[in-house]
Amino acid sequence: MERKVPIGLSNKHIHVSQADLEALFGKGYQLTPMKDLSQPGQYAAEEKVDVVGPKGTLKGIRILGPVRPETQLEVSIGDGFCLGIQAPLRNSGDIAETPGVKLIGPAGEVEISKGAIVAARHIHMSTEEGAAYGLKDKDVVCVKLDGPRGLTFDNVLVRVHPDFKLDMHLDVEEGNAAGAKNGQIATII
Repeated sequence: MERKVPIGLSNKHIHVSQADLEALFGKGYQLTPMKDLSQPGQYAAEEKVDVVGPKGTLKGIRILGPVRPETQLEVSIGDGFCLGIQAPLRNSGDIAETPGVKLIGPAGEVEISKGAIVAARHIHMSTEEGAAYGLKDKDVVCVKLDGPRGLTFDNVLVRVHPDFKLDMHLDVEEGNAAGAKNGQIATII
């Protein structure tokens, strides 16, 4: 059986804690969903912030919801150069010993002491999809993408959870290097 997976390209974005959201937008503030994302319950919010590093600023960085326990900025390697930080390649949520940045919102500013990462490529899948594909949470696979600039992605983390939906997330730089498009189908090998 071929194990197919759709590709989702991920541009720079930020996940915020409720405390940081309120510092940036005002006490009691709630995110305004703009567009649902591939994972159930996840969405792009209307709200954006500016991110300031030692060397430069990235303006209008989209917040993804819902809020999280800790604020996490996901950028590409090139975005890190613009900010003047060396964001390490990490799995989402692994923000220990990562660079911090300043966030600027309409109601205030927040200095986060950690949280800037380059998100490692990964596949989300439901428990049923994992069973059908013979994969479990935290497995690491290779994924082949065909096309004129096709390539094989090594070291792809599999994340299995009952609430997930099949989708492989690549950052925009990885996707561009392979000529990948949102929704394009790749093969887990």
